Amino acid sequence: MLNETHDPRQRSWVASANAPQADFPIQNLPFALFRRAGSPEALRCGVAIGDEIIDLLAALQGDALGADPDTTRLVTAALAPDTAGPALNGLMAAGPQLWSALRHSLWRALREGAAQQPALTHCLVPRAQAQYALPARIGDYTDFYASIHHATAVGRLFRPDNPLLPN
Repeated sequence: MLNETHDPRQRSWVASANAPQADFPIQNLPFALFRRAGSPEALRCGVAIGDEIIDLLAALQGDALGADPDTTRLVTAALAPDTAGPALNGLMAAGPQLWSALRHSLWRALREGAAQQPALTHCLVPRAQAQYALPARIGDYTDFYASIHHATAVGRLFRPDNPLLPN
């Protein structure tokens, strides 16, 4: 079910997010692991908005999102790197209730006229200056046949005349 965070009429104070062909408008806030390109900085979680990335932990620790204390505490704990290093596995495992609360906090803070703009401005990194890393640790078998279209495309490589087998 879609909620108000997907309202196509909403605009962001991040100007590049409002461009007609923007990949990351306020309605599409994808997560990533990043650091400034060529820097020795630790990888950290970010959220794309327009041509920028919000350093999520910096935003949460600086109370720049205006998230409720429980959401802030849970997201911060979910994003803490473990012995294997940083990844979004903890956040993914936290479940839809936390994802929704975090998305709402991000959306409210990024809307035009949001009171959080001055604080969040200091948490932005230009996407063009970022280096990305694999966002999740894949622990075991992963089936990359995500759709019939993908299975057909791979099948054509091996069986051009009969790409999909009956199963």
